[in-house]
Amino acid sequence: MQYHIITIGCQMNKADSERVSAFLESHGYANKKDWLGADLVILTTCGIRQSAEDRVYGLVNQIRKNNPKASLIITGCLAKREDVKRRLKGRVDLFMPINELPNIFALLKSCKQDGTLSSEEVRALSGEKYLTITPRYESDFSAYVPIGNGCNNFCSYCVVPYARGREVYRPAADIISEVKALVKKGFKEITLIAQNVNSYKSARTDFPKLLSRLSVIPGEFWIRFSSSHPKDLSDELIKVIASSENICNHLHVAVQSGDDKILEAMNRKYTAVHFVSLIKKIREARPGIAITTDAIVGFPGETHQQFLKTAKLFRELEFDMAYTARYSPRPGTVSWKMKDNVSREDKRMREETLTKILAKTGLKANKAYLKKEITVLAEGKNRKGNYYGKTSSFKTVIFNVPPALKAQEVVGNFVQVKINRVHDFGLEGEYVKTGK
Repeated sequence: MQYHIITIGCQMNKADSERVSAFLESHGYANKKDWLGADLVILTTCGIRQSAEDRVYGLVNQIRKNNPKASLIITGCLAKREDVKRRLKGRVDLFMPINELPNIFALLKSCKQDGTLSSEEVRALSGEKYLTITPRYESDFSAYVPIGNGCNNFCSYCVVPYARGREVYRPAADIISEVKALVKKGFKEITLIAQNVNSYKSARTDFPKLLSRLSVIPGEFWIRFSSSHPKDLSDELIKVIASSENICNHLHVAVQSGDDKILEAMNRKYTAVHFVSLIKKIREARPGIAITTDAIVGFPGETHQQFLKTAKLFRELEFDMAYTARYSPRPGTVSWKMKDNVSREDKRMREETLTKILAKTGLKANKAYLKKEITVLAEGKNRKGNYYGKTSSFKTVIFNVPPALKAQEVVGNFVQVKINRVHDFGLEGEYVKTGK
């Protein structure tokens, strides 16, 4: 039996797919590089934006047309959406919330028999701890380590609490054990992930304590984490970030808007002033840290003047990078009931305005690296034959390597690179040596 997984969306979805892969292979399935001819096709889906949802509809149609005998499973953010189930009725064999992974075969068998599951069957099969499954890591030097699943924040635009349920966190001992095993195997980069990592709590261990314990594990590796919510970014966490070189010199924390009324409508539970003070506090504690963020433009009711406050905040804080998105209504959320009254053209123009600001602030930040020798985790080789990787500050670096060096001497290792050219959102340089 062969399986194929298609992953759409965030780091959490990628980590989920790694666990699905490991679970299937532990039950005798073999990984197939494409879905044509596969016996089992799993789509790990994203419902954050309409474009990601539309991609799923297209894929389901293609798979059903060209591989009609395959068992087709949808997991991820669309697995609980009743409107999606109705739209894909008869074309998908099983809609499986990811926490039901250990029951995948029983669920699939039941659905194959009568096309649905009774409420009694769902209750009998629920509650398995899928995060205890050891994943099949896609990389042998960089790993995503989920520390929990679900979200309690209920931002008015976001489907995650409905798609993944309430926050459930892994015991600290399990996380530490997984990270120790990865470091022992030679992994160089560990990324802790959850819908809101800094709300982590297990027994007497909160996220600052967990991060502190992980940072002192012996070995040569970096620790990253994502995503952080401003309301849970404590002074204790800032101290931990500033205390260890193993913790990457980068923090991603979403602002979403620079206007307090819009933030309130988004149910974000902080003000723009509070966010600005947080960023300044972080930069004081760890000078030179790269700050990246998320922002939504065109949220229902957002006026031009309110958007200008977001643009002003971007100029003031000089982010290294931001991931901006045009607001997309999501069924089931609070904002779904709000009038989506910002035109597509206005959303596009607002996104372009923030991108132009970012180009300037990104270039300014990157100029600090010019002529300097920095550590890069080499990730691979591009089509032009140049190597690429990331710095501790999450900067993408393209660099040349002497022809005599073999790829295995570079990729997956820390290397020293001298930067000789900078761009808005990237760096270029020359390989100096392998090692920190």
